[in-house]
Amino acid sequence: MPEKNGNNERPEKNGNNERDLDQLDIERPKSHAAGATAVAVSMKRALGHMGTVRTAKTLLKLNQAEGFDCMSCAWPDPDPGHRHTAEFCENGAKAVAEEATTTRATPGFFAAHSIADLDSHTEHWLGQQGRITHPMIKRPGGTHYEPIAWDEAFSLIAHELNGLATPDEAIFYTSGRASNESAFVYQLFARAFGTNNMPDCSNMCHESTSIALQESIGIGKASVTLDDVYNAELIIIAGQNPGTNHPRMLSALEKAKQNGATILAINPLREAGLVNFKNPQTPRGMVGPGTDLTDMFLPIALNGDLALFQALGSLLVEWDALDHDFIDSHTTGFEAWREHVRAVDWDVVTSTTGLTRQQITDAAELLRDSKATVFCWAMGLTQHRNAVATIKEVTNIALAQGNIGKRGAGLFPIRGHSNVQGDRTMGIWERPPQHFLDSLQREFAFDPPREHGLDTVDSIRALRDGKAHFFLGLGGNFAQATPDSDVTFEALRNARMTVQISTKINRGHLVCGDTALILPTLGRTEKDVQASGPQFVTVEDSTCSVHASRGPLAPASPHLRSEVAIVTGIAQATLGDRHGIDWAEMREDYRTIRAHISRVVPGCDGYEVNVRRPGGFILPHPPRDTRSFETESGRGEFVVSPIEVLQVPANHLILQTLRSHDQFNTTIYGLSDRYRGIEGGRRVIFMHREDIAALGHRDGDIVDITSRWDDDDNIRCAPSFRIVEYATPRGCAAAYYPETNPLVPLDSTALESNCPTSKSIIVSLVPAGRGDPKAGGSDQDSTGSDWDHKTHPQPRHLS
Repeated sequence: MPEKNGNNERPEKNGNNERDLDQLDIERPKSHAAGATAVAVSMKRALGHMGTVRTAKTLLKLNQAEGFDCMSCAWPDPDPGHRHTAEFCENGAKAVAEEATTTRATPGFFAAHSIADLDSHTEHWLGQQGRITHPMIKRPGGTHYEPIAWDEAFSLIAHELNGLATPDEAIFYTSGRASNESAFVYQLFARAFGTNNMPDCSNMCHESTSIALQESIGIGKASVTLDDVYNAELIIIAGQNPGTNHPRMLSALEKAKQNGATILAINPLREAGLVNFKNPQTPRGMVGPGTDLTDMFLPIALNGDLALFQALGSLLVEWDALDHDFIDSHTTGFEAWREHVRAVDWDVVTSTTGLTRQQITDAAELLRDSKATVFCWAMGLTQHRNAVATIKEVTNIALAQGNIGKRGAGLFPIRGHSNVQGDRTMGIWERPPQHFLDSLQREFAFDPPREHGLDTVDSIRALRDGKAHFFLGLGGNFAQATPDSDVTFEALRNARMTVQISTKINRGHLVCGDTALILPTLGRTEKDVQASGPQFVTVEDSTCSVHASRGPLAPASPHLRSEVAIVTGIAQATLGDRHGIDWAEMREDYRTIRAHISRVVPGCDGYEVNVRRPGGFILPHPPRDTRSFETESGRGEFVVSPIEVLQVPANHLILQTLRSHDQFNTTIYGLSDRYRGIEGGRRVIFMHREDIAALGHRDGDIVDITSRWDDDDNIRCAPSFRIVEYATPRGCAAAYYPETNPLVPLDSTALESNCPTSKSIIVSLVPAGRGDPKAGGSDQDSTGSDWDHKTHPQPRHLS
């Protein structure tokens, strides 16, 4: 670990700094995921950040029944009696190492670095500066953050909020890491203040899923348990890369394979984790040949999923591979759907998907022959203009074959943030159902606002247009997670006050309002002790399982406060005794919060008792539990959707943004994506070799990527990307976010869900340095990188 200076901070520059871009080595994609390599990388990162003792104290408690929940993805845990001693993946270990690092960003660090200086660095560099130790403030006109007392910080926030013309001028954003307890008090505060402006990270990822499933089956959550995955005959993985985004899923898929499951992967990129999986929790995975997980791979073109699933449905109808008893007893709209898919245009299907009719027929035969199918998907389906229709089409096939409410079958949206589903359950939503608001009114004796609030995209518009003036972020990195970075940055700078509840420095602290506050909070790894004694919090995973989380470490600083303490402190300062809500009681003893949850949130009766059981409890899910559907018709609803073909101009590509193997959401752990053969850098664009040649480029060329939206004259630009030849469908490309977020137009969103279309951006390539400067096509990119392709040595491409 690099030597620290007198302020217990990491030095500004060291030999491993990402600025040494001449060290960028780009190799061919690896053919397998090596278990021994994953263990070595995990342990090296953990020991480097935490040391031996802290590594043992944290990793041995990670995802254990009496330990703490991983702050990475929301993959469900096995039953307590079947968990490994090392119940974590490589990325989970990295996430823990990032949070439990011994490096600190003290007031001395902030005094030594102006906001402008910090903003010149990459997101990776910022994340390596360690845990924030004190509440900090940038005052109007200030160039640096300086320390501030907690009470003064709360007083300033209260003064700003109470000075707004209306409560709807405030934005309350939530990250998926927030616990159920903090999410509940947060939404209670916002609604007691008077607004439903509660955007969250789900607006940018699975909002399309929530809308589609709510309308089709009556609940926007997975209809499976982990046991269903183990016992499925067929598992379809569409628009998802488990090896990078949900690595523990690979262990579940391995077990399903051992039980006889067939796995069909549908994705533009063939990802290494699904080719040959080496489970680091088993001797075979460490030294043996591993497990070939995928039985069939469909390299679908971007935005082709709706056409594919309609074609699959057409063949199932043709073969009468349907569950007519289930259709007749539990669904409505089948006849209209059947006639629609019967008439599918195969020329449109093959041109849109990039697949042959034989490939699609082979996949349909897997569905035909399976008596129990689990459908898994993630952002590859949700971030398109037609995303809601696509997910409804997946649901149509599940309904047609009776694959809901039976063992080994169901719908499984894979959530990417550890408690994003729990936050929504606790009421974090700009469009809360009326029954939830009615329960709040009964419990707290005030009438919460009934009008829908602003989601993420509309919040950016409101800040940009001067209709909102205050932004509060409960975790996350709003500035880097959101689309159209230049627009978002200016929107945040337009605010009178921005407040970030955070553990480490991120871009949102530097792209800030006139007054900006950083309120440092406890992490999942840390002990939470309040007036009544030690506390625990609760979270919900992707399969509706709710369980407790307890951190084992002492806090990184005595000046940190828990999320609950911070939110209730702001609420108490802002609202006083308005509505008679006892914020102090909830802060001092989280059992009080859970008692409120048990009376307000559906399915949470006996919450305190149930979450104390080893492994917690599973929330009710009518389609899964009883094959009942709380839709308008009271049945599962087939929905007819026309196939919409994305029109791509000549000499353009469809770009999808994605993660590297060395990041989680906007947190950049390192500069290695070994599954795709990338080392030492992130500014790469993956393209088919024929597209490279057709566009007049060569493998290794440096280009600017540009995009335009409809009649908008603004050319968006992400500069200085290295072209990498990769196995992807013709006309499709891929690059990492957040570096490519500037290319995603704010107004390009999914119908119904308003989710940004980050998987279907129409782009063109120009030689490096020729992008439009007005749109950011200068030598500095949206993440603050100072890479100048004209002065730095060119990266190497190893063939």
